[in-house]
Amino acid sequence: MTRRLPDRGSADVAEPTEREPLLGSSDGDNDSISTASTAINRNGTVKSTGEEEASLSSQTNGEAGKEFGRSHVARIISVLLIGIFVAHTDGSILLATHPIIASEFNQLTYSSWLITSFALASAATQTLYGKLSDIYGRKPLVLTAYVIFAVGCAIVGMGQTMWQVVLGRIISGAGASGMAALVSVLITDLLPIRDVAQWRAYVNLVATFGRSVGGPLGGWLADMIGWRWSFLGQVPIITVAIVLCAAYLPGGTNDPEDLSDSAILVTKKSKFSRIDFKGSFIFALTVLALLLPTEIGGVRLPWSHPIIVGLFALSLVLLFLFIEVEKRQEEPILPLEIFHKRDAVLSFLIAGLQTAAQLALMFSVPLYFQVTARASNTVAGAHLVPAVVGNAVGGILSGFFIKRSGRYKSLIIAAVTSSSIGYLLLMLRWHGNTNWLESLYIAPGGFGSGIAQSALFISLQVVVDPAHIAPAISFMYLSTGVWYTMGLAVSNAIMQTNLRWGLARRLLELGLSTEEIQKVISSAISDLEFVGRSTGAIREAIVEAYVDGFWWTHSFSFLCSTTAFVLALLLKQRRLDSH
Repeated sequence: MTRRLPDRGSADVAEPTEREPLLGSSDGDNDSISTASTAINRNGTVKSTGEEEASLSSQTNGEAGKEFGRSHVARIISVLLIGIFVAHTDGSILLATHPIIASEFNQLTYSSWLITSFALASAATQTLYGKLSDIYGRKPLVLTAYVIFAVGCAIVGMGQTMWQVVLGRIISGAGASGMAALVSVLITDLLPIRDVAQWRAYVNLVATFGRSVGGPLGGWLADMIGWRWSFLGQVPIITVAIVLCAAYLPGGTNDPEDLSDSAILVTKKSKFSRIDFKGSFIFALTVLALLLPTEIGGVRLPWSHPIIVGLFALSLVLLFLFIEVEKRQEEPILPLEIFHKRDAVLSFLIAGLQTAAQLALMFSVPLYFQVTARASNTVAGAHLVPAVVGNAVGGILSGFFIKRSGRYKSLIIAAVTSSSIGYLLLMLRWHGNTNWLESLYIAPGGFGSGIAQSALFISLQVVVDPAHIAPAISFMYLSTGVWYTMGLAVSNAIMQTNLRWGLARRLLELGLSTEEIQKVISSAISDLEFVGRSTGAIREAIVEAYVDGFWWTHSFSFLCSTTAFVLALLLKQRRLDSH
């Protein structure tokens, strides 16, 4: 129930609390939500009291107390769910079809770049969206993200080489990072904290539906008309989303209609000067220097190679430089105060570890069934469904549980426990002859991830200063993106290394010459059609080597999840009622 707050003058602005960013008062209307001085303005911008341009803002946004009924909030979020659905469908399509895409260009060993490039671009641009949306408004940034994503999808669909497709994935990743983060920021702008988990559960449900549809759909399209249409078909859907966002999201300009052209120009220059370009550039380089060696290390270059060591060292130097730069920034792209909260740091780490564990699993599942059971692209993609259904169920249940009880720590512990059990089952039971019942062992991992996504978001929001919530949410998405890339790269490196070593040993035992062994290994790791065509002892050796490689990737997931369990025990439960 909303609270009636003291009248503060003609503006009649409801004072937001630390835990209820946009919950305002109304005269007897318990179903209305109003904007506030630190909340989303009519133009979609978040403003904080005490900013130097507050007087100008008051001329523009005299309707800061304008109320948004829950039906209007639902309409806004529903429009944004189109982008969420497409973005997650896209990711699932890629997970299911990356082997066939790379095989078309005879580059199967580089298939992980189709996923890694997307995640790298997403990580490098993630923190920008939160701060830029504070400065320019949510709506312009949402529309920008959608346009960038659509352009990337078009390039992927029309790409004629592997690296043109990778370029398209980079552009798509730069757009997708804003599509996801800004929805969560808007939800926290518009709703009290207890409702946030429930609405994020709905967002998670749509995302999960997209992931569950994407795998089978991508495989079916690849089998029937070609994988390119999986990406070209996203462009018209995103175009519709752009039109709807332009129509329904709150306005997108901060410039008062009654100001002169010169005053508007000064305002725009003032906004531009608030952007922390130096910090953004250094932070993007830091992320790239950290993630790039995880992709090429152990597969293309030894971990001890000077380039690998040098990139890791460079990432540390850049991180130190970034911290020093941000300390001197009036409006840093990433406020360092966020990291003074222990539970915020723990939430970032747990979310990242869960993401790395789950991504390593999702990457390997279609390939596992394509190798061991000669499954078609459609069937291999369909094997991802138990995990994504578990993710949806976990997200919905956690949202309702948090709304009713106000507790989240027990949910996080349950989430990482469920995931750990799932990965352990895969290690013990997936040995190449997996029946339909045992194929469901990926469901606990998805269930745990679904719970964690909602609960960790609340654990972050409870401890972070409301003035920093947008960059904090962006960083949470960034941290999961970083771990997403690291989880994929490390698990792929583990599998490739063990696959090469195990296959070489088995082929040597079969009496093949060194030249024949190298030829078989090269074909087995670069072309799934070769694996499908192989027969007899050669095929048995290839399948066994792949299965051994998958066992090690499942072990990596198990290690990440059990580490997250230990960190979850350190979280402090804060009752939401007290806030």
